[in-house]
Amino acid sequence: MKHLMFPIETARDVHSNLREADLVELAIHRNEGRLASTGALVVETGQHTGRSAQDKYVVRDAESDSQIWWDNSKAMTEEQFDRLYADFVSFAKHKDLFVQDLYAGADLGHRLPCRIVTEYAWHALFIRHLLRRPEPAELAGFAPEFTVVNLPSFRAAPEHIGVRSETVIACNFTKRIVLIGGTSYAGETKKSVFSFLNYLLPLKGVMPMHCSANVGPEGDSAVFFGLSGTGKTTLSADPSRTLLGDDEHGWSEDGVFNFEGGCYAKTIRLSRVAEPEIWDASNRFGTVLENVVLKGPERVPDFDDNKLAENARSAYPLHYIANASSTGRAGHPNNIVMLTADAFGIMPPIAKLTPSQAMYHFLSGYTAKVAGTEKGMGNEPSATFSTCFGAPFMPRHPTVYGNLLRALIAEHKVDCWLVNTGWTGGKFGTGARMPIKATRALLNAALSGNLATQPMRTDPVFGFQVPLSLAGVDAKILTPRDTWADPAAYDKQAQALVDMFTKNFAKFEAHVDADVRAAGPLVGKLAAE
Repeated sequence: MKHLMFPIETARDVHSNLREADLVELAIHRNEGRLASTGALVVETGQHTGRSAQDKYVVRDAESDSQIWWDNSKAMTEEQFDRLYADFVSFAKHKDLFVQDLYAGADLGHRLPCRIVTEYAWHALFIRHLLRRPEPAELAGFAPEFTVVNLPSFRAAPEHIGVRSETVIACNFTKRIVLIGGTSYAGETKKSVFSFLNYLLPLKGVMPMHCSANVGPEGDSAVFFGLSGTGKTTLSADPSRTLLGDDEHGWSEDGVFNFEGGCYAKTIRLSRVAEPEIWDASNRFGTVLENVVLKGPERVPDFDDNKLAENARSAYPLHYIANASSTGRAGHPNNIVMLTADAFGIMPPIAKLTPSQAMYHFLSGYTAKVAGTEKGMGNEPSATFSTCFGAPFMPRHPTVYGNLLRALIAEHKVDCWLVNTGWTGGKFGTGARMPIKATRALLNAALSGNLATQPMRTDPVFGFQVPLSLAGVDAKILTPRDTWADPAAYDKQAQALVDMFTKNFAKFEAHVDADVRAAGPLVGKLAAE
């Protein structure tokens, strides 16, 4: 793959590898944001407060044609990209640009040298927090192998480029460059780097993962997969364990490593009591607060006010977290945890998975949203299936990642767990949220190795193993059917959930081995036999 270098030398002025204090000063001077009372830099992103998924494209060329999962990616021709690139180059000539040369990946053998070119000083500060900062001596010989160019005030011409709107995210994996225009949401830059790593690393036998990870006092690492709202960040932020990272990791021949050098945490209703580490990090100098409301003339961040965005965010370097790993690296995981918030009240609070079941649930990527959390939702919970727990960032076919994960699990004899942080005693509206105390007790027992030795039963709905008891946990919640007032209603809802799983997994059946096909729900299969 040939790296297309963006011509920064033609810009009006270039600010290269400025440090945090310089970037904060420039952002304030350029009216890009305001200082909070805490010293955090507070910015607003306007109409784009999240990713513009419908405006993301992947260039389809001779190399990428057979490599990309096109059912999940919008194609852009080489000619379209060339026109867009020429427009970007022309536009940038009249701008001051901020350049950050950074690494993606803590594994020294697999890290990706990145050049991030931004129009805003605060975007440069954001990505400086989020990626890994080279030592000053490394910058002299730094050779970028991937570039992201982010120009928020650029407006694409839909009729000229052939795109949907004035907003565009164009990924050219062959030329190792991503062009972002028409959006100020900083997460697009971070996710562009992640998407390229998801494309690149499987070719090297490295598993890219949308997950959090931590390490126990004995050096035992754990990986947490989970979609938004399942507790991924909260459960991995354990003060008794060292945080590797909260979002994006790789699994190489040497173990697990963080892609990032920082965190990008949601802040809406952030509480000092519930999440003290994230609270403290969000109230420090240099932290970037995105779409957080400032209260009063004192400019105190109000994390409960969502008038700017429900998806308000805080970006800060990992060293702002007291128990974060300084290396970003750990050994092969002892445990993999897949988190789901089952709002239908069918799944047990924890279950042990075989490698085949782990691949099945990894490809399924299930959770459920509750009524009223999103515009247009009715009174019933809604099932969500996001394959690999991060479908928007997985350019290759999901089975590429699933097969790689299954092989690594088998090779390193990893214990796999499915943890339900959702509902018990009935679906949302009838039952209750799974007690966090019980979830933590079960999770701690799993991570310590104690739970794997406990007596188990086979769940009649999904076929995985569920512990019969654990000291300090109400045994009743370990058998979901027993928590429902009406067992027949449970059976009906269980069949409905199984049907959702089966319908979703149909698209993968032709691509997986028989053992994975057989690892799905048992309801219906047993009746047929």
